Order: sequence, then C-alpha cells, then structure tokens
Amino acid sequence: MVVEQGVELRNMEEQVEELQRQNEVYSLSCRHRQTKVAFSAALADSGRIGPYNYDHTLKYQKVLTNIGSAYSTATGIFTAPVKGVYYFRFTAMDACHSETMGVALFKNNQQIKFNGGYNNEESQEYLTNGVTLLLGQGNEVYMLLLSGMGLYDSSANHCTFTDFLLFTM
Repeated sequence: MVVEQGVELRNMEEQVEELQRQNEVYSLSCRHRQTKVAFSAALADSGRIGPYNYDHTLKYQKVLTNIGSAYSTATGIFTAPVKGVYYFRFTAMDACHSETMGVALFKNNQQIKFNGGYNNEESQEYLTNGVTLLLGQGNEVYMLLLSGMGLYDSSANHCTFTDFLLFTM
C-alpha cells in the first residue's frame, strides 16, 4: 500500500512538472502574440495649412510607421484595435508671423487636449503635448485644427501625430 502511494505520488509530481512546463510555453506564446500597435505620421509637404472657418480633422498623410494598421490616412483617425492603454503624442508648428495656431486631440468626439498659441515672432513656433488614454476596442482618436487657426509643415515633418499601445487590458 505504501509503495503504491509512493508511486502514485511520484506520478502526480511528474504530471505537475509537465503542466508547469506547458504553462510556461503557453505564457511565452501569449506574450509573443500580443497585439502590436504603433504609428507615427506627419502632415504634408504642402506648407501652410489653414486657417479654415470650421474645425478641420487633420489627415496626416506621410506615414512613417503604422504597425497594426490602426491609423487611417483617408480619415485621419486612429481606431483602437484592442482594449488597452495607449500613449499619444502630437507636435504642431507654425512659421507665419502674426498667426494663431492651435490643435486639439479628440477621443470619440470629446476634446482631451488643446494646445494653442500666437506666433508673434518671425520664426518657427512649436506646440507639443502627450497623453496616456485607456481606450476600448473601436474607440477613435484624432486631431483637429480648430477654426481660425493655422499650421505649417514641410518635408522636415514638423507636424506629427504618434501613438503606441503600452499594454492590453
């Protein structure tokens, strides 16, 4: 009886060890398959953008990176592919003296951040900001050039919009 219990205990220990190995392999596999999301894009080589007499969704046409294809150049909208925590960063520039510049970051039609200023110098003026957001799958994030405000971009990519997934939830 004692010998049989000893053999049974050893078999159970071997099964536990095997399950632990399988669990480790599965955990590594899950981490490797984690959704990868990152994009960075610049506006355009066109020079002056705006001012418009309405709020204008900025469409960053020069895609530098779009891993996961969550950013659309057609709409200018980032759509979260998975629920998670994302980091967004934007930079805007204006090179026109006596011009007001300003951009706002929106999540699902709600303004999250606004940066604005008045360029009273004959030089380039920059605005930059960043934010960490919890997004649900399908949530949308985009940038607006607000009514009456303008920007300037060139091949130097002064105006950028960047995002990456920190972790899924």
